[in-house]
Amino acid sequence: MPIVKPRTLSGFMELLPPEQIQFERMAQVLRETYASFGFTPLDTPLLEAADILLAKGGGETEKQIYRFTRGDSELALRFDLTVPLAKYVALHCGELSFPFRRYQIGKVYRGERAQRGRYRELYQADVDIVGDGRLDIAAEAEIPAVIYYAFTALGLRRFRIKINNRKLLNGFFEILGLSERAGDLMRLLDKRDKLDAAALSGLLRVSDIPEKAAFEILSLTPAALERYAGKNALFDEGLTELRTVTRYLPEFGVPETHFMIDPALIRGLDYYTGTVYETSMLDYPEIGSICSGGRYDDLAGYYIDKKLPGVGISIGLTRLFYILNEQGLLSDELVTAPCDALILPMTDDLSAAIRAATLLRERGVRAALYSEDKKFKAKLSYADKLKIPFAVILGEDEIRQGVVALKNLETGEQCNLPIETAAEIILTEVKRRNTGSVIKEKKL
Repeated sequence: MPIVKPRTLSGFMELLPPEQIQFERMAQVLRETYASFGFTPLDTPLLEAADILLAKGGGETEKQIYRFTRGDSELALRFDLTVPLAKYVALHCGELSFPFRRYQIGKVYRGERAQRGRYRELYQADVDIVGDGRLDIAAEAEIPAVIYYAFTALGLRRFRIKINNRKLLNGFFEILGLSERAGDLMRLLDKRDKLDAAALSGLLRVSDIPEKAAFEILSLTPAALERYAGKNALFDEGLTELRTVTRYLPEFGVPETHFMIDPALIRGLDYYTGTVYETSMLDYPEIGSICSGGRYDDLAGYYIDKKLPGVGISIGLTRLFYILNEQGLLSDELVTAPCDALILPMTDDLSAAIRAATLLRERGVRAALYSEDKKFKAKLSYADKLKIPFAVILGEDEIRQGVVALKNLETGEQCNLPIETAAEIILTEVKRRNTGSVIKEKKL
């Protein structure tokens, strides 16, 4: 049989065990944070009927969806977690309690060109609040609080959540008499972080935007918003909502140092209808947004004749992990070993070692039995390579005395003691090592 060279497709991430444990820990921190806000977990199929995922259709999204035919069925892999949520809510609308608060962490697939930090298979971590007919503005203030507590729990300290309102922007363009050009202007504004003021001004000039209007667009800052109040009903509605959201944020526990109004923030040109969010790391502005989202007025309009407004955010978990790993910001102090203790039998009969492993597990210790017939040095080398904190050694003397030899593989200290005491020591030390954050703080 010919040998097939093993390889991983471009744009698909495979991690070694220690990194996988770090990734799982990040995901668990997000799950716990989402749950602390009363969001319920949800899982939806990776595979859907193509017409379900393509109900909205058009644009780059449709080009990037993986599609194939199986028998008479045309199928597709989910592109994001929002469209499956829309289908789920439409399908179970009569059985759900609203507002419906869900979180989902799962893989999505995008047939785009793989590049640094951009994958074809990636994990997203989403939270959404969906209302039945209406959804109070307080929900739009709660979502940034979820972002703040999630990133803080991960260990991030220097990040900022930018906030805007699409109604405010649309009203602003109405004031300038440029409603028909709003889409083009928003696309230009979306490039503001990549261009300096002179370059953006040049693009506005090339786009035949009147000089006075171009000046006002370039001068759109939080301080300038009051200048347009009272001139347009849509602008005033957006401004009122923006003020309400930012007023509630400190009450939700978000410090003023961690959010700001950005009147030029766009997000989801044809999707979001109210508040929008974008989060970036202050020490790594080149990375761009690590979390974004916003308010939408009609989640499931393609599936059901019922208005279901919602608000939510999505964290690109795979991309965030890649960036943090690349920057050396993942903590190397947390235990990334597959177990807390490795049981090393030193006798041919493994009965005592098996019983020891069972007793340790019953007391909450992650214990693995090493049953290979190797020399003692090779056994310790195996434990050291996996960075296992402790070895529990059982020879004839230990079995006869009813104790185990507990060896701290970090310090080299070893002592004989009852297995119950060994379990307490292991649990205490592992807990101490795991009290830190997944992400290290940047050393200035």
